[in-house]
Order: sequence, then C-alpha cells, then structure tokens
Amino acid sequence: MKTLKTLRRLLFFGYQSSIPQRQLVVGYLIHIIIGTILLLLPWANAGTPVHLVDQLFTAVSALSTTGLCTVDVASHYTLFGQAVILCLMQMGGLGYMTLSSFLMLGITHHMGRNAHNIFLAQFALPGGIGIRTMLRAIILFTLFFETLGTLLLYLCFSAHGIDHPLWTAVFHAVSAFCTAGFSTFSGNMTAFRTDYAVNLIIILLSYMGAMGFIMMTDIARWLRYRKHSISFTTRIIFIITCGLSLFATLHLFFLEPSLRSLPFGERLLAAFFQAVSAMTTTGFNTIDISPFMPLSLFVLTITMYIGASPSGTGGGLKSTTLSAIFAYTKSKLQMREDITLAGNIIPRYRIETAVTTVIFYTFLLFTGTYIIMLAEPSGTSLINVLFESVSALATTGLTSGLLASLTPWSKCVLIVLMFAGRVGVITFAGAFLMGTMQKKALHGQDLAV
Repeated sequence: MKTLKTLRRLLFFGYQSSIPQRQLVVGYLIHIIIGTILLLLPWANAGTPVHLVDQLFTAVSALSTTGLCTVDVASHYTLFGQAVILCLMQMGGLGYMTLSSFLMLGITHHMGRNAHNIFLAQFALPGGIGIRTMLRAIILFTLFFETLGTLLLYLCFSAHGIDHPLWTAVFHAVSAFCTAGFSTFSGNMTAFRTDYAVNLIIILLSYMGAMGFIMMTDIARWLRYRKHSISFTTRIIFIITCGLSLFATLHLFFLEPSLRSLPFGERLLAAFFQAVSAMTTTGFNTIDISPFMPLSLFVLTITMYIGASPSGTGGGLKSTTLSAIFAYTKSKLQMREDITLAGNIIPRYRIETAVTTVIFYTFLLFTGTYIIMLAEPSGTSLINVLFESVSALATTGLTSGLLASLTPWSKCVLIVLMFAGRVGVITFAGAFLMGTMQKKALHGQDLAV
C-alpha cells in the first residue's frame, strides 16, 4: 500500500484532488507547463527565436493532438524540440493517466480509486468493457498501429530519398494515429499529394485512432470469438464515420473549384484525404485549403464539429453524441417516453450527457469565435474565424490560412479552446463548477427550471 501511494504521488506530480475532473485538468496543465519549458530550452530551437505565446501554443497543440502551428516545426525546432512535440502528442493520444495507470497495474496489481475515477472521467466506456480490458487495448493497439505505420512510412520515405527516414516515419506514424496532424515537412503533406501509398497509410492510421479503442476491442473480440456480436456502439461509430467521410469527399470532389484542375485520380484522392483529415480531426493536408470557397470551408467545419468517436485519439463532438441527440429528438417528436435508436433503448443519463455536451461545446465555440472577431481587424472573414475556432476546439489542426496572421490575444483564445477540446468540455466545466455546485447544494440553494 505504501508503494502504491508513493507511486501515485509521483505519477500525479504530488497533486491530489477528490474531484476527478479537476485532477485531470491540473494533470494536463502540468504536462503543458513542462512541455513549454522544454521547448523554451536553447537546444530545442533551431536558432530562430520563438515567442513565449507560440511556444505555449505549440505545447498545447501537441498535447491536445490538435496540430495547429503558428511556427514551422521543420525549421524552428531541432531534433530535441521535435522529440518533445512527439512525446506530448503520444501523451495526448493515449490520454492522461493511461500509461501511468497501466504501469501502476503492472507494478502493484492495483489501480486505486482515484486513478479509477480519473480514467472514467476521461473515457466513456459502454457496458461489457472494463477498465483493465480498455487499458490493455489502448496500449496494445497503439503499439501495433504505430509500429506498423512506422514500418510502412519508412519504406515510402526511403524511396523518396527523405532525410532521416526512420525518424520522419516514427514522427508521422504517431502524429497520424494520435490524430495530431504535426509534420516535420514545411508544407505538411503537400509534397505527397500524388503518392497513393503515403496517403492511404495516413488515412488508415487516422481512421484507427479516430474510431477509437472501443471499436477496435469490439472487432478484435469478434475476430477471436465468432459468437461475439458487434456492439450497437461500434455499428453507430462505423455508420456515422463512413457517412461523414463520404459526404465531405463527394462535396469536395464535385463542387470545390480549386480541385477541378487536378486529374480524376488525384482529385478523388485529395478530396478523400481532406475529408478524412477533417472527420477524424487529424489535421494533415495534401492541398492548400485556404483557396477553398466558403461553402467547402463550411462543410469541413461541420465535419470537424462532429468529429471522431469516443475513447479514441480524435476530438470533436463525437459520433455517438450526435446519434444520442438524434434519438432524443426523434423520440420527442414521436411523443414516445423511451428514447430508442434502431430498436435499442438509450439510457437517460447518456442523453443528459449528450445534451449537456452539445450545449456547452457550442457555447465555447461561439464565445471563442466572438472574442477572436473582436481581437482581429475589421473585415476579417467570419467563416475563416469560425473554421479556426472549430479546428481548435475539435482538436483538428486544419487552418483556412488565417492562423499565421492572428494576434496574440486570438492565439490565447485558441489555446483555451484546444485545451478544453482535449480534456473534454464536460470535464473542463466540471473541474471549475463541481465543488461549487456541491457546496451550494449543501446550503440548500437551487434554481427553478
């Protein structure tokens, strides 16, 4: 027990809170501070001075697996600096406490109530999947797909004569699976627009990370035990993910003017890659999206807003949240007491969580957009600002071209949105409100609704 307490203090950096949401937020903040300090070290920078706000922006973007960059990673950071970014991406992709909880279980065979509650605050688990099973799945699937991605990308980068192909492959495999979108290439992935192998590898890794460990565990069980049936959650994730990808791909292919000059195959590949990048909230780009017409930016904005799936490395509102809201609306319009979807009853607490998430998520998005519009010069495009705000809150990393010219105040707003998007909007709000609400409840204060 003493060993467990000592290990817990080390893993939590000495901070302990009875409120899991607060522990989660503080834990991420500590990682961000450490990451920023490391990026500020002289041997992390390639000689070009980087402003403190930009260093903080990079650290938050990496840990939140967003990928928005106010400075060029390739030219501004040394190998050490890139390694710091890689570690932050990996921590953000795995989730706070995932690796440490796995180590805790391996060493002491006991997780502890505090770590247990923090894990549940971070990952939404359906019935039938326990925490120990989920922890093993996260570690094993991450190792498998990142290793596979590294090997395949190494072959591709070596064939292209890329400098340091192994390091570049590792960096992009982690970045893709963690849906981070960071690249060591100055033009992101634009140099590989016509390379089908690189595109498909990145797409595969992005899909696996975004669709989540729940779906991977479910499919693995189905492959291993044929009697195991695919869960309702997995089917919903698959349908919404494929539907969003198809819709965005078709729109970009047929309606986006800037893609019409490309040959058929390149045009289809570019449209599919950008659709997947937005839907999985990965944030890589093989084409410059700044010339996109407003309608195309709006389509990508909606795609990013919905985003990936629960218990994965992607961000966004989540596909299952969208399905829960749809089921709630449909049942209310039909005047039905039970809330059902495809013959399955959805528990009321899931609906309440989904509704709360949509309300607060949208509130943060509109508030952030409003503040940025105030901070930027008059004449700044609203759709561009909305695009950047959604990209930050959904932890996507795509930019309409506005990011480079934003003021420091606007960058700070995006930092808050990226952080809230990573820890989860409910967790973000709960960290500040939960203790207060409990105290008010004890004093009999209430609000009539």
